[in-house]
Amino acid sequence: MWPGFLASGGFPVFPVGDFSQWAAHRPLFRRAAHHQHHKVGREFRQGAASNGQTRGRPPFRQSCHDHPHPDNAGMSGMSDSPSVGLAHHWMMSMRGGEKTLAVLAAMFPDARIYTLLARWDQLDPALRARRIDVSWLQRLVWIPDLQRKALPVLAAAARSLDATAHDVVICSDAATIKAIRTRPDALKLCYCHTPMRYVWDLREAYYASAGPVGRVGLRLFAERLRQADRRAAERVTAFIANSRHVADRVRRSYNRPSVVIPPPVDTDYPPNDQPPEDFYLVVAEQVAYKRTDLAVEACNRLARRLVVIGTGPLLSEMRRRSGRLVRALGWQDDAVVRDHLRRCRAVLFCGEEDFGMVPVEAQAAGRPVIAFKAGGALETVVENRSGIFFDDQQVESVIEAVERFESADSLWTPSQIQAHAAQFSIGRFRQRFGRFYQWCRRRYQTGGPNRVREAMATIDREAFI
Repeated sequence: MWPGFLASGGFPVFPVGDFSQWAAHRPLFRRAAHHQHHKVGREFRQGAASNGQTRGRPPFRQSCHDHPHPDNAGMSGMSDSPSVGLAHHWMMSMRGGEKTLAVLAAMFPDARIYTLLARWDQLDPALRARRIDVSWLQRLVWIPDLQRKALPVLAAAARSLDATAHDVVICSDAATIKAIRTRPDALKLCYCHTPMRYVWDLREAYYASAGPVGRVGLRLFAERLRQADRRAAERVTAFIANSRHVADRVRRSYNRPSVVIPPPVDTDYPPNDQPPEDFYLVVAEQVAYKRTDLAVEACNRLARRLVVIGTGPLLSEMRRRSGRLVRALGWQDDAVVRDHLRRCRAVLFCGEEDFGMVPVEAQAAGRPVIAFKAGGALETVVENRSGIFFDDQQVESVIEAVERFESADSLWTPSQIQAHAAQFSIGRFRQRFGRFYQWCRRRYQTGGPNRVREAMATIDREAFI
């Protein structure tokens, strides 16, 4: 066994090695999980029924072996009403991935949800009310930032989840949940937010920002994790990418084709006919690759007001860098975020994102975006119309873009920017995903998973946009 190093640079959590086999077969572990389910799970369900909140610790669910026929279960093979399961990497907050899961859950109201980790108190009421099965990692949910620290065992934890009762399993994944166990004849779809950043495209950035122990962990486990991730990808019937940018990553990482369906964004904003106030805005998790430091330093040098919304490991450091015109609000609820989006002069978006919901939300509020010219922003921001791009992740490049923005006369009006953002609405996502799902089902019914794979090999990746 190896020591279980933290990918983010902390202390050992637990041994990994063949931990998943130990956890799955050791009698004491099974009995503990069974006891936890009946003692705590019952309390959770009663509490949720009475007031929509969790009481006590969240339940450690039993596997599907103990419940071979869930509420929406069908018979073996695809029927007119197939049994559908949903899977998501972790449910620790309501960020973009979780908001996408919430829309999928509304589309499949009887689907059981599987995840590695969950914090029920951080989920919206609709997700809290659903049946959620968690992996054995849930026993360690009290460890801060566990989803990153347990990186070496994420694939093993995903394989411990049993979704073999379902005809269709839809994975919403930015990590390893696609490794969840399914039947060989099941239709397994993966809505890919990105291949796992830690070990694929952004591995160098994560390595640079990790502590000494985290760097050792990444050196030890990165190749094993890539191999495990590739094996899990091979068992996916069809991939959906949230952007062309991610579709390219899926091809590079897994050698698999995908179709592009942008994620659902709440674009339901009233018309914005108010003049902007004199401040720029950043809405981002405070982690290294978001590059909030560029926005802070640019506004410090330009003597421009900046409001930063979002929390994360680098929040304290960002506050230390901030000058007198920079306000860091930390975490704020959706109402506060929406209010700031409507009032700001423009949103600064300095990271390279897989899709990037914040630029779309800004445009839905009628405000332009000043963005790094890379990643998903290229697919959502129209240069010199709904925003301004800068070419390099350097402070000087951001400063130059802000100055161009302030003298620009070609930008759309707020109503034109809002009309552009409407193409990324929740309703459009439901239509696009629904069409693709039915496309897969029709081919599945004529030849099973292999027929879907064959059809995916020749389809235009933008056929459902």
